[in-house]
Amino acid sequence: MSVEFSEQTHRNMIDRIPQTTGREISDWLRTVDEGPSLLRFEEKVNWLLGAHELSHGQAKAIVHEYGLRRAARRFG
Repeated sequence: MSVEFSEQTHRNMIDRIPQTTGREISDWLRTVDEGPSLLRFEEKVNWLLGAHELSHGQAKAIVHEYGLRRAARRFG
């Protein structure tokens, strides 16, 4: 079962990432970018979960933000 977050919930989670993980969101986005070439959202989430000590919510928020920023670059 997939739980979708509202945009506000997503923003709140992203804003808390530096405090809860000790790393800036830009560092996490670079980690995803430089990580394995996984295509599916859940594959990326599972990779982050296995490679780093993150909660499922944190991993989902990071991968979702990565996708949003990547799409913005394509259309920007």
